[in-house]
Amino acid sequence: MDGKEGNSWSGGASFGLQSGMAVIPYTLLTAYRKLGLTGSETLLLIHLLSFRQIEGKDFPSLEELQAVTGRSGSVIASELQKLIKEGFLKIMAGSDERQGIHYERYDFSGLYDKLGSYLASQNDSSAADGNRDSIRGGGPLGTGSILPGDTIGEDESRSLFVVFEKEFGRPLSPMECETISGWLDQDRYPEELILLALKESVFAGKVHFRYIDRILLEWNRNRVKNAQDVKAYSQRFRGGR
Repeated sequence: MDGKEGNSWSGGASFGLQSGMAVIPYTLLTAYRKLGLTGSETLLLIHLLSFRQIEGKDFPSLEELQAVTGRSGSVIASELQKLIKEGFLKIMAGSDERQGIHYERYDFSGLYDKLGSYLASQNDSSAADGNRDSIRGGGPLGTGSILPGDTIGEDESRSLFVVFEKEFGRPLSPMECETISGWLDQDRYPEELILLALKESVFAGKVHFRYIDRILLEWNRNRVKNAQDVKAYSQRFRGGR
């Protein structure tokens, strides 16, 4: 290496180091597959950690994540939804009363808990004649390899996101993705019912999540579970008016 090349290399290295260095858990890099993560999901977690550590951004936008990953907003939103659903991430909301602003941030405590559980399981299994796949056979994480049923559910939720994005005419935000996940996983609304509520909101000209959530709550109170129930409820409602 001659003098010019050496100066160029050292100058580039110096600039890179001055730009900042993110601290990434080594176990995340070595064991992400055993945690049930894909390479792109792992890279997304690394970017989120880097945004917080280097740029002080606790809740980077989809546009910022698109810029660093080179992938579409819908794909990123789907991956964020999966990370939240499986407990790697949480979205925490707060407010600054003095400045009168509301803010959101990603919470990584679930990720660190899973990494800690994985390391503990590896330590326990080392005495059992090197059982490398213990985590996939029902280890403490409960994630491991993806089961056929999980894959189907993920595909269904991803198609649901696509339908919503088409109706809204834009990519969904992480909070909106979490809302849909809550309807599916916590409230246990059937996908058919969520799509019907979206359709009702479109007909009413009120395409926003609060209105759709009110529709689903109203249907739930009246034991509306499927398309036939929706039709019967609508007829009763209109007849009563």
